Amino acid sequence: MKTIKAGVIGTGFIGPAHVEALRRIAGVEVLAVGSIEPERGRELAERFAIPRVYDRWEPLVADPDIEVIHNCTPNSLHYAINRAAILAGKHIISEKPLTVNSRQSGELLRLLRKSRSVHAVNFNYRFYPLVQEARAMVDGGKLGKIFLVHGHYLQDWLYYPTDYNWRLEPDAGGASRAVADIGAHWLDLVQFITGLKIRRLCADLVTIHPSRQKPASAVQTFKGKESEAGAAGPSVRIRTEDAGNLLLEFEGGARGVLTVSQVSAGRKNCEAFEIDGSLCALAWNQEEPNRLWVGNRGGPNEILIKDPSLLSPSARRYAHYPGGHPEGYPEGPMNLFMNVYDFIRAGKDPRTARADFPTFEDGHWENLLVEAALRSNRSRKWTAVKE
Repeated sequence: MKTIKAGVIGTGFIGPAHVEALRRIAGVEVLAVGSIEPERGRELAERFAIPRVYDRWEPLVADPDIEVIHNCTPNSLHYAINRAAILAGKHIISEKPLTVNSRQSGELLRLLRKSRSVHAVNFNYRFYPLVQEARAMVDGGKLGKIFLVHGHYLQDWLYYPTDYNWRLEPDAGGASRAVADIGAHWLDLVQFITGLKIRRLCADLVTIHPSRQKPASAVQTFKGKESEAGAAGPSVRIRTEDAGNLLLEFEGGARGVLTVSQVSAGRKNCEAFEIDGSLCALAWNQEEPNRLWVGNRGGPNEILIKDPSLLSPSARRYAHYPGGHPEGYPEGPMNLFMNVYDFIRAGKDPRTARADFPTFEDGHWENLLVEAALRSNRSRKWTAVKE
């Protein structure tokens, strides 16, 4: 098996998660890590025996030995790095959002029409075994016609007005926060499972804390609850939403609703959905990922436990341990990356071959959904998603 060499840019929360996932995939070597914080870069490299460390992203992208770039940087850098990787002929796996707006993501799609660069977005929640099973059930007609899709994505890591992170700042994170940061995962997930695109929506977004205390030093994502960031700085006006509700209309007529929040006490990463069909219903919660609820009208409800022997063939390949052995968050990115690297190793052309992972087209569509939500919130009206 030919070894494919990768470089990971970014050493915050998600960069090390990419490295850990890649270390579990045969035939992949993490050759380099890049970080604007040299000490963190060196720490990560030493921890995982990564031979090369760069203190800027440009030389890592230009490294002739690196074939795949993992873009794990703040949102504002996604476009520049993804664009540079495409122009350098590298394959690219980007964190979401793909870019901070659809103009930028549309430009990346135009570049990809002339490129053989394999491209993926880390919508990792698709790759839990029971999410794949839910998709297989829908594809197999077991739910019948989809009536309703509803749920929430709730967190509490920005609960207090003293909680702070770069994601709060539009210049770094983009014009939307709660919807673009976590709502995008939920929206991608339910569209993937149902196979139905969202065509219209009505959004009501709210900033719970109109001002926050910015700490004197930077706070890593999710780390504000664990460590002190130093003396508080000045009060900062917040221009992105803490929470919101979205009414949804899917193609084919199904309706839905999403509640998204980063200020819900006690909710750590509660991404949950229910899909109600004419034959049965399905429900799943990311915090209990090894259980899929099946609701029935004419008989007992069911709980499907993650067990390879009970899953369809398409879902079974994503379950790596026997029944009763829980699988969780780290397996999602690993399963996604495995599909991407298999695609690369097979020499497939992304312009013609169907990908079994979310691509930049999916990232662009999520940008269009987020922008529709922002327009709807301003107009206080139902808004079509512009393609």
